[in-house]
Amino acid sequence: MQRAACAAVIALTALLWNGADASADQLAAINPAPLFGTNEIHSSNLKMFPKWRGMLRLFEKERKSCAPDECRQWDALITRLRGLDLMAELREINTEMNKRPYVPDAVNWSLPDYWATPFQFLQKGGDCEDFAIAKYMALRELGVPVANMRVVVLNDLNLGIAHAVLAVYVDGNPYILDNQISKVVPASSVHHYQPVYSINEDGWWLHRNGGSMELVGSAVSEGKTAKLF
Repeated sequence: MQRAACAAVIALTALLWNGADASADQLAAINPAPLFGTNEIHSSNLKMFPKWRGMLRLFEKERKSCAPDECRQWDALITRLRGLDLMAELREINTEMNKRPYVPDAVNWSLPDYWATPFQFLQKGGDCEDFAIAKYMALRELGVPVANMRVVVLNDLNLGIAHAVLAVYVDGNPYILDNQISKVVPASSVHHYQPVYSINEDGWWLHRNGGSMELVGSAVSEGKTAKLF
């Protein structure tokens, strides 16, 4: 399994990086089962994430006007999995997407960081956030609520690199779909990941160390962080 560093985004705005408080109506701790034991602060403001928002817009456009081969491949996958129970859908989507090649953004797009649509990913492969995005969109089309899913940008402490995975909440507990792990596993069983932020279409979550307000990502040494914007 490809384990090279991806170009995922993990630096945050100066406001949050320095631990300053945001307005109470913008930020609120919300999830009863926070990812990897961190404290979570939520914001519905996605203006900071143009690559995420741009990918969402482009995918909706592609979905309405995709070429027959693109539509056929995607629709066949969704049709085959529709009607399975949720855990079976997670396993099948994780397995299917993990068959795609890992290709760094610099090779695919001649850019240091690019967030690909699922159609682009199916055509060209991609890096870690592209795997997570494709899984997110496929599960969304299968009827999994957006509120139960997040793309998670994190630090892989074993490899000392940035990484991204998909977290899906099942009965209130997060499960991880990862291009570096062949099986769908409970987040509680993974101890070498430290999330920096997670995101879906409703907002994003800043992750801080449990029991303190220290930003998890601040522990990453220089040269191991990637650009947020």
